Amino acid sequence: MASELTRSSSSRQSWAGGYQDPADVFRQTSIAAEEEDERERLMWAALEKLPTYDRMRKGIIRQTVDGGGSVCSEVDIHRLRRQDRKLLLDRMFRVVEEDNERFLKRLRDRMDRVGLELPKIEVRYENISVEAEVYVGGRALPTLWNATLNVLEGIVGLLQLSPSKRRTKKILNDVSGILKPTRMTLLLGPPASGKTTLLLALAGKLDKNLRESGKIMYCGHELSEFVPQRTCAYISQLDLHNGQMTVRETLDFSGQCMGVGTRYEMLSELSRRERDAGIKPDPEIDAFMKATAMKGQKASVATDYILKVLGLDICADVLVGDGMRRGISGGQKKRVTTGEMLAGPARALLMDEISTGLDSSTTFQIVRFIRQMVHVMDGTVLMSLLQPAPETFALFDDVILLSEGQIVYHGPRENVLEFFESVGFRCPERKGVADFLQEVTSKKDQEQYWCNKDQPYQYISVSKFVHLFKSFHLGQQLSEDLSVPYDKSRTHPAALTTGKYGISSWELLKACLSREWLLMKRNSFVYVFKTSQITILSLMAMTVFLRTKMPHQTIPDGNKFNGALFYSLINAMFNGMAELSMTVYRLPVFYKQRDFLFYPPWAFGLSYWFLKVPLSLLESGIWTIFTYYVIGFAPAVGRFFRQFLALFLVHQMALSLFRFIAAAARTMVIANTFGTFALLIVFVLGGFVISKDDIKPWWIWGYWSSPLMYGQNALAINEFLDPRWGAPNNDTNIHEATVGTAILKSRGMFVNGYWYWISVGALIGFAILFNILFILSLTYLNPIGSSKDIIGDEELESRKKNNLLSDRSERFELIEHRMRSATLDITAAGRRNSSDNFSSSVHPIRRGMVLPFQPLSLVFSHVNYYVDMPAEMKSQGVEEDRLQLLTDISGAFRPGVLTALVGVSGAGKTTLMDVLAGRKTGGYIEGSISISGYPQKQETFARISGYCEQNDIHSPHMTVYESLIYSAWLRLAPEIDKQTRQMFVEEIMELVELEILKNALVGLPGVDGLSTEQRKRLTIAVELVANPSIIFMDEPTSGLDARAAAIVMRTVRNTVDTGRTVVCTIHQPSIDIFEAFDELLLMKREGQVIYAGSLGRHSHKLIDYFEAIPGVPKIIEGYNPATWMLEISSPSVETSMNLDFAEVYARSPLYQKNQQLIRELSIPAVDSKDLSFPTKYTQSFSTQCKACFWKQYWSYWRNPQYNATRLFMTIVIGLIFGTMFWQKGGEISKQQDIFDILGAIYAAIFFLGASNAIAVQPVVGIERTVFYRERAAGMYSALAYALAQVSIEMVYILVQGLLYSLLLFSMIGFSWQAATFFWFFFFVFMSFAYFVLHGMMIVALTPDHQVASILSSFFYTFWNLFSGFLIPRPSIPVWWRWYYWGDPVAWTIYGVVVSQLGQKENLIDIPGESSVTVKQFLKDNLGYEHSFLGYVALAHLGFALVFFLVFGYSIKCLNFQKR
Repeated sequence: MASELTRSSSSRQSWAGGYQDPADVFRQTSIAAEEEDERERLMWAALEKLPTYDRMRKGIIRQTVDGGGSVCSEVDIHRLRRQDRKLLLDRMFRVVEEDNERFLKRLRDRMDRVGLELPKIEVRYENISVEAEVYVGGRALPTLWNATLNVLEGIVGLLQLSPSKRRTKKILNDVSGILKPTRMTLLLGPPASGKTTLLLALAGKLDKNLRESGKIMYCGHELSEFVPQRTCAYISQLDLHNGQMTVRETLDFSGQCMGVGTRYEMLSELSRRERDAGIKPDPEIDAFMKATAMKGQKASVATDYILKVLGLDICADVLVGDGMRRGISGGQKKRVTTGEMLAGPARALLMDEISTGLDSSTTFQIVRFIRQMVHVMDGTVLMSLLQPAPETFALFDDVILLSEGQIVYHGPRENVLEFFESVGFRCPERKGVADFLQEVTSKKDQEQYWCNKDQPYQYISVSKFVHLFKSFHLGQQLSEDLSVPYDKSRTHPAALTTGKYGISSWELLKACLSREWLLMKRNSFVYVFKTSQITILSLMAMTVFLRTKMPHQTIPDGNKFNGALFYSLINAMFNGMAELSMTVYRLPVFYKQRDFLFYPPWAFGLSYWFLKVPLSLLESGIWTIFTYYVIGFAPAVGRFFRQFLALFLVHQMALSLFRFIAAAARTMVIANTFGTFALLIVFVLGGFVISKDDIKPWWIWGYWSSPLMYGQNALAINEFLDPRWGAPNNDTNIHEATVGTAILKSRGMFVNGYWYWISVGALIGFAILFNILFILSLTYLNPIGSSKDIIGDEELESRKKNNLLSDRSERFELIEHRMRSATLDITAAGRRNSSDNFSSSVHPIRRGMVLPFQPLSLVFSHVNYYVDMPAEMKSQGVEEDRLQLLTDISGAFRPGVLTALVGVSGAGKTTLMDVLAGRKTGGYIEGSISISGYPQKQETFARISGYCEQNDIHSPHMTVYESLIYSAWLRLAPEIDKQTRQMFVEEIMELVELEILKNALVGLPGVDGLSTEQRKRLTIAVELVANPSIIFMDEPTSGLDARAAAIVMRTVRNTVDTGRTVVCTIHQPSIDIFEAFDELLLMKREGQVIYAGSLGRHSHKLIDYFEAIPGVPKIIEGYNPATWMLEISSPSVETSMNLDFAEVYARSPLYQKNQQLIRELSIPAVDSKDLSFPTKYTQSFSTQCKACFWKQYWSYWRNPQYNATRLFMTIVIGLIFGTMFWQKGGEISKQQDIFDILGAIYAAIFFLGASNAIAVQPVVGIERTVFYRERAAGMYSALAYALAQVSIEMVYILVQGLLYSLLLFSMIGFSWQAATFFWFFFFVFMSFAYFVLHGMMIVALTPDHQVASILSSFFYTFWNLFSGFLIPRPSIPVWWRWYYWGDPVAWTIYGVVVSQLGQKENLIDIPGESSVTVKQFLKDNLGYEHSFLGYVALAHLGFALVFFLVFGYSIKCLNFQKR
């Protein structure tokens, strides 16, 4: 009891002691704050006394401590850790959207206080015209015939014997204007109006093949007077990044390379003025400015700032990703492209369609951030956007409207409607001004905006608009401003950049080395694979050439050593060939960064070269260590290291040669072809395949210029000049004293020891030469691929159009007659008032034909989706094994109802679509999905559904019409005949407005062919011609301008009105596009639903739902509901309101209503049946094969880069071999003649075959991505696809084989008999066939053609070793002899040699032995017998069949596309 009392007493005492008067508490807090301020003043005073250099590297940062106080600490700005940078930014930006402008004003105020002026840039362009020379109509298609004609015409044109057949296309036509500082200008215009060309012209980056006239000036200076790429930043619409780097690393590298401009000098001056004026700056602002003024930092505060304002901080440490590697979303990738250029110091920004793939809310935030930067920091911005929402449009100061290459309007945004009203056109209510502007110049859309009811409407052309604007008061004002020259004396000294690069050459090299090392670590699989490969091959070589006792007393004893040495060389060369694909893969990003002056080409080239040297040492070391003593080479340690040095230099030379070929060829197909050609020349003239003494006089220069000759000599001299080869020479025909020198002499090699060092010097010289050529190629060559459009032949098109119009009524009668019985009239389903509103804003269009289909609903309940936790997140301490991307999602999509799937970037829209469509290849799915009440089965669901993917994947060498015919052929019911099918395709083309592009080639995205929006419309049309019941569309309007988006949505609306179920994900819809939808499924980050239900007229149901939630602000009259709902449901609003919209929805009556609907639709209707089809595919197997072959036929015919190159190389290689081995077949009198013939056959078969195999891989790789889409759609069986691709290859191989056989057979001089020629042709054709099939098989077995290329070179070294040339079958150890029979090249050499020489009875001389017949020599020494010829032929057929079956099976069963 006493103890308790004591405790109680002490407790009271401590409480009493702890109590203070409240006034004292606040007084003490105030004293603490004053003490901290005094401490800060003292620290600042100490800082002021430091020399300028030290003062610029020190800063003061306040840190909040427990209890709410703050402590000042001095930091070294140059060594800020990531947490310090985060702390600094978190103090300045609590809510980025609100704090950014305040922060920029604090920056500006600091400068204004001391009168420091910021550089300003005014951009003027006067009378700019840009023209291109293009082929039109059919001549524009790159067929083999057209490619040949183009080459011939080019030659004739150079000689000026004939005028060019090209026509001039005007891209920009006499445009003029002024971009003023502190103003942000919006560039609007329909696709192909010349927006990108104008931006490129202003950035000084126009293609050299385009003709440009006019004047562009920055602050009165022409582009030649400064470096435009460093003064302004052009932000491309193409997202090219290194997929293996994270977002932060990408931006850091960009910032490091582009430097800080004049920030350091400006800050020094600012600091000096403040010190003179006695002004103490804001410590946070001072620390930020100092941190962003530091040159060459690997990690920068500027990067963290950009990540924050662009909303990329959530994915900062996630890999960017690429086609085969999962990474950030498309919208995030677009923001990375923007951030990459903002990381530099440029003060003028030219931004090309930066909003593609972004939701309207994110676009608004980014444009608002850029506007703040422009207005506060005096920047100059010209930005093109496709579909700016009204609130985004309102952020701009000026507008340029471009149409048909002419400027229709250039002036303040507030006056643009005034100009068009003065002409007679008015923008309707609830219509975005930007959308109106893009449609008002269009012939098809103009009439609906005519407002002069007193006068009849007449179409006003673009030229007329241009003329009217010039007489408008703003047009006159612009002309007056342009007539007054810019006063150059007003130009700030720091406005224009004259230095080419942002940091010193040494810093740039260090940055490139650091980036290269990072990429090598991230790509370590490839290097580990290569090292493992060389280890396996060295172990194999050990066992093949393993000898317990290798004799070295006679000349024949040297043969095995020569074979082993030559195999080592072959291995080094083939190992280097993998460099081709790895270099080509890196080129697109390199070209972008080179053109933006990130770094000089030599910095990239040297870093790429230097960092491969240690790997080369490792691989050469592994080979030498494993093989040298086991094979039994000269035992002296010095000779071991000499062989290692020679092999290392050969490997370096090979790597340098192939990286030079890759940089010169620039595409995978050309690089592979020329790479193999180079390999062939180097090998054949290397002195082993054909001895120096047997080389024809006209080819001896090739021998001296072959790097492999020096490698071969270095290795042979090192071995055969060892004392153990010092036995006396016993062959009187060779005048040398020792066996070693006699072996060298007999092989035509050098016999003096000093030639080893000459050869080493030559190899070093070749390695340096090829690397210099590599760097020169990087410096002066540009990517292959035309940016020009294909333009139709206008006369032909108009003639066709007239015919089309005259036939139209007959056509519709015919369709109606055929389909009347089958058509389902359910057009009333799902129609509502708002869709009528949408239709009135665009042309009313006839609904068109409807093929029979079954209306189906799609219901999903409590769907969850997980993926394995990414390694990056685990490394940051996340303990869970799975990452949840979709959380408890339920909903229903019904026939005749158009549903929008909306959410900010990263909310999981595409993920949900993939899950519902059955397109996911990985991850874990929970929940139920049913189709009209029956569980979803993917094999039947693929037949009745269509999926328009976000990335538009199509066969690049097909035309638009062919792509649609192909899809309809394989996906429409077999009962529909060809004529109806074609009419249906033409109807869809008209619906999606593709008829003018009917004969345009699809091309590769960003390289050639269709533009982004044309490609998008093709994607939709490809699915529509399949007549599906349920259609998924992922971002159907992404990348489109307002008019194109309206066309697409009109098509979608018409599709829904036929009774189909359509679901679209959509990012930044305008009001009329958004209100074309019937229902909405709104998602937020973490994959949760926050609204699912009807929109109502003018979106009133959606608005009523959210406005009923306490705290949600009311929508402003006329504001876009889509933008409003994204803004009020953003994470920052949720945080400020302390609310979770997903929970609000889950507790709402709307959720209960949706659950009831789901339960109703989950029960099958009475008399309904589950989906089933009599066959797995729509068409029969024979029709599938026919359609696939038809597609492959056109794809190959229009791919001259692959096929014309292949045929050209066949002729060249045939002529080379023919002249090298001229008439060798008819003059066989000694043993060496047979070895020369054997060498000729080995080289002729192996190298062109390998070239075919490697060249086919990228072609198959591109087609495989298309195959994945088509297979997911259930178009055909994998076997039909495989058969078609193999069949078309066989056609070209037949032509190639015949050409090659005729050249070789006649020039080598084999006897002209029908049987011998047939056998020669048969074996050549079959060898090409199995090589190509093997190449295709390897691609099908591997994730991409880089790995395929490495794996192929691994196989080909095997085939090389066991071909019977390097080491004859009788000499192969018993334990490896079985592989000789498994080597297809060995069978081909066997077949050709036996068919041509196997029955010859003439005698040949053998050194040191008696003469024997050719037939006997082949049997005794090589194991070749003529009687075995039939089995050899069967073996060839067997190899081809096995490779084909594995290709077909792999294509069917393996899917490397990660979704």
